[in-house]
Amino acid sequence: MDYPEIVHLMNTDPVAQTLVAAPVLMRLGYVGLDGHPRSVPVSYVWNGSAFVFASPTTAYKVRAIAAHPQVSFTVDTMAAGPREKAAALLGVPAPAYTPLIMLVRGTASIEVRQGLPEEHVAASRRMIGDDAMVEWERAKRAHTTDMAVVTIVPTHVTLCDFITRFPPPVEINAPAHGAGGNTPSPVG
Repeated sequence: MDYPEIVHLMNTDPVAQTLVAAPVLMRLGYVGLDGHPRSVPVSYVWNGSAFVFASPTTAYKVRAIAAHPQVSFTVDTMAAGPREKAAALLGVPAPAYTPLIMLVRGTASIEVRQGLPEEHVAASRRMIGDDAMVEWERAKRAHTTDMAVVTIVPTHVTLCDFITRFPPPVEINAPAHGAGGNTPSPVG
């Protein structure tokens, strides 16, 4: 899938649209400055062409992403509201146990901005809710001098709703438990 197809999918697919509107954090995966993988929860927005979040410029993840811009993340939920919304948009019933999952890989870029970026406000509103936003935003604007805005251009997106789409089976070579040989095993 090329970039225009990914953007079309993200802007039109009921599962993608449900997940990016839901109050669900992305679980961002990146490579640390020591070469080891890291994963952190991040509030984000989809701006119609990329995923965006903001962070203090001094945050470890900002320095690590600047050094290693290839990132990945998941956005997933088992909450009834988003699952039922996606099922209704798909026109199928949703079993109570099925998660909605979005798996993304992409390339990140960083821009330092003065003040509180609007993307951070929008991402926080989705998580905090409208009622608490006035006080949150007032306090945040009073104490924020600059922030790093991280934009992730997706290079790969997989959506799983376990209703109409399931994770594709993958063959991998993994050592058999207790043995030194490679035995193919399916991964879902």
